Amino acid sequence: MRMRIERDSLGPVRVPDQAYYGAQTARAVANFPISGVRQHLELIHAYATVKKAAATANMRIHALDRRRGQAIVRAADEVVRGRHDREFVVDVFQAGAGTSTNMNLNEVIANRAEELLGGKKGRYRLVHPNDHVNRSQSTNDTYHATVHVASRLETEKLLRALRLLQRTLEAKAREFKSVVKIGRTHLQDALPITLGQEFSGYAAALGKGIRVVAQMNDLLLELPLGGTAIGTGVNAPKGYAQAVVRETCRLTGQRFRVARNYFSCHQSPNAEAELSGALRAVAIELGKIVDDLILLSSGPNAGLREIILPAVQPGSSIMPGKVNPGIAEMVNMVSFRVLGNDLAVSQAAAAGQLELNVYTPVISYNLLESIKLLTHASLVFEEKCLRGVQVNYLRIRSYLERNPIIATALTPRIGYERAAQAVRISYEKGLPVRDVVVQKGWLSRREADQLLRDAEPR
Repeated sequence: MRMRIERDSLGPVRVPDQAYYGAQTARAVANFPISGVRQHLELIHAYATVKKAAATANMRIHALDRRRGQAIVRAADEVVRGRHDREFVVDVFQAGAGTSTNMNLNEVIANRAEELLGGKKGRYRLVHPNDHVNRSQSTNDTYHATVHVASRLETEKLLRALRLLQRTLEAKAREFKSVVKIGRTHLQDALPITLGQEFSGYAAALGKGIRVVAQMNDLLLELPLGGTAIGTGVNAPKGYAQAVVRETCRLTGQRFRVARNYFSCHQSPNAEAELSGALRAVAIELGKIVDDLILLSSGPNAGLREIILPAVQPGSSIMPGKVNPGIAEMVNMVSFRVLGNDLAVSQAAAAGQLELNVYTPVISYNLLESIKLLTHASLVFEEKCLRGVQVNYLRIRSYLERNPIIATALTPRIGYERAAQAVRISYEKGLPVRDVVVQKGWLSRREADQLLRDAEPR
């Protein structure tokens, strides 16, 4: 491989000749061969959007000449469109604050802009990574802002997926509104409920989670651009902050605003932690829903089998004909991962010192992974599982007819002790509760029938 020599403040560095990244990126690759996992491309593209907005703002306030500025905008736009994705080679687990990722962007954009102006990669005679691409900026304000931009855009996709899932749950609740079935508490027989009522509970719980995610997503609208290194705004010219945020709004279609307090944004990734917590709550709800579907569909002979899930693939390499609830199991695994990601985000958010939380690289990676996993899992779950749930009417009816807990409806007339006795006899002799109380003379058949009808779920 042909190499070129670049220099940074620590000295010369060998860089692959074809690479658009430069010396500081090469150092980061050598220093951090940790996971082989790179930052999400959504973050990289959002970062390039911020760089594009910064160059435009700098030109607008005459902090950057138009020839360089336009070249930087063109190069950044190529990054946004994914043309240089393979150039972003820094490991997620890198030095704190994300300086390596920021310099990876700065170097790629600078080298490409240098080419656009007729220069050669690695020379930086026309466009410099720090002096021009990073003008009026620091890693500390741009990385935090980029996390907000990327997470905001990806969370909007998640909210669309969750709302589709909620609508399907509501449709199933209407479809199953007349399906009376046995209820269960402690996994033991309980009073009757309709399958529609069960599904309405799932839809309502998910709806609460959606509202919280939307509220937390709005916390990301504040951008600390212009705060530079520690929030004081050193090297950011007057008018830059307003100009760069306006341009970011134009490029993204979002309602971003200049942060009210830069110091808070630098010190505390509170918005990211709050959003991660909301994602955790949604993951818990989705896990509860799919756990119920797995249990209700268990069988086909030795389980509950009250509902039938769509068969999407064979379930065993050795047992012919076996079909598993694969989609629901996938959602559970996503849920577990999101819970783990939230723990890492919480720990990282709590660990910053003084003027800067330096753990933004792992915060951004875990947060964006949770958002993307929940988005994709929700879409697949809705399409390949939930939409096709069917009712096993025969099994539901057989369970309901043998349910002695309906004696609860008789307690206002015969009392708790007699009702409990009726339940015990029903279990022992396999008789319907109705027959037991009539045989004991505690109620006439007409009275028992009326009380049991009145207790049916509506």
